[in-house]
This record gives sequence, C-alpha cells and structure tokens, in this order.
Amino acid sequence: MKQYKAVFLDWDDTIGDWRTAEHKALTDIYEAYRLKDLYATFEDYLNAYKPNNIALWCQYEQGEVTREQLHLQRFLYPLEVDGIGDSRLGMREERLIALAQEMGADFLRLTNKYFCLLPDAEQVVRYLASRYPLTILSNGFKEAQHYKFEHSGLAKYFAHTLISEEVGSNKPQPEIFRIALERNGILAADAVMVGDNYSSDIVGAKAAGIDQIWIRDSRLGMRDEEMTATYIVPRLTDVMDIL
Repeated sequence: MKQYKAVFLDWDDTIGDWRTAEHKALTDIYEAYRLKDLYATFEDYLNAYKPNNIALWCQYEQGEVTREQLHLQRFLYPLEVDGIGDSRLGMREERLIALAQEMGADFLRLTNKYFCLLPDAEQVVRYLASRYPLTILSNGFKEAQHYKFEHSGLAKYFAHTLISEEVGSNKPQPEIFRIALERNGILAADAVMVGDNYSSDIVGAKAAGIDQIWIRDSRLGMRDEEMTATYIVPRLTDVMDIL
C-alpha cells in the first residue's frame, strides 16, 4: 500500500452529516413560512429547491456565482413561477427578495442547530490523526463551517482548516489543493484526498495530481465508467483499511 505524508478531508457529508441537517432545516422552513400554500407537500418543495440548489453550488465551485447570489437564489427560485421572476405569492420583487433572505438566514441557523457528525466519523478522524497530519478542505460558508468545526469535538485533530472563501479558491479549482500542499510542506504525490463529492473532491484532487479516496453513496445508482478514483469505497470506515 502506498505511503502518504498527509490526508486531506472534505467536511460536509464526509465527516459532518450535512444531508440530515439540511433536510431538517428545510422541513422547518417549509412549515414556518407556510410553503404548503405554494407546494402541497414538503417533497414538492424539495423537488423545486434541490435541483436549483445543486446547480447553484456547481456554479459557485466554478466561480460563476458569488456566495451572496447562491444564498439568495436557492431560496428565491422556489418562490417564483418557474424561476422566471414572477412571484408565486403576488409580492413585489423587493419583498420577495427580503423574504428569501430571511429564509436563508433561518436556514443557516437551523443547519447549525441540527449539526451532527456522521456515524463513525470521530473514530475515523482519531485513527487518521494518529498516523497523519489532517487538513480540512471545505467549500462551505465560513461562518457555518467554523461553527461546526468548533462544536464537533474534532477540531484538535486537524493541523489545518482551509475554507474556500477564506483562501480565495473553491474545490475543484487546483489552487485550494496547492495551498493545502504548501501548508503541509509536501508534494502532490505525498497526499491523498478523502471526500464524498465527485465533482469537487475527486475531480479537484485529480487535477492537482493528488490521489483520491471517493466515499461513494450507494444511492447514486450505477456508476458512470468515467467516474474513477484511486480508491472507491462505500463507507467512511473503509478509509482505515486503506490508510
């Protein structure tokens, strides 16, 4: 097995359980803002919110939209008719934008409230930290990420924490990986990236010449043959068998 000098890790849905926190926060928003007046079921609201949110995050990773645009548009879009700017609520544009901003602020507060670690995350982080210096590479918003790091009980195990908007580069852009290598004083061949997100974690590490461990969600269905990685595992705990 190849020997590495440092391990880079994604945070959301690799260490922290973002999917659960997001679902609970959106459920609360659906109820608190009476979105059932627009969407008969919570699932209907999710079907309007999620594809647009995913597209916005892809644009954010590529530097095509700002943090502020992402944060506003993901809540504004479901309030519009087919996303074209006509309000579903009959509100003027300024009020609609203010409402979306209010929902966004509540969303960040609620995801912090519902933050938790993934099962086995503490065990894996402690194991890895006993063998390698660990570095977090995250595209998440800095306020939310710092809150989660500080309340996770795991902050002491990480030598470095790189948040994209603080270092000026998002995964999968090579620069954030280059900064991580510099902070650790190593070459690309000496590092391995662990993450769940193929487009940001795995593609980004590949472009930087860094080996990858892709924690592939079984719910993705059949894997595209072009979606390759140095290692592909179904569970976070499998990383301990590799490293």
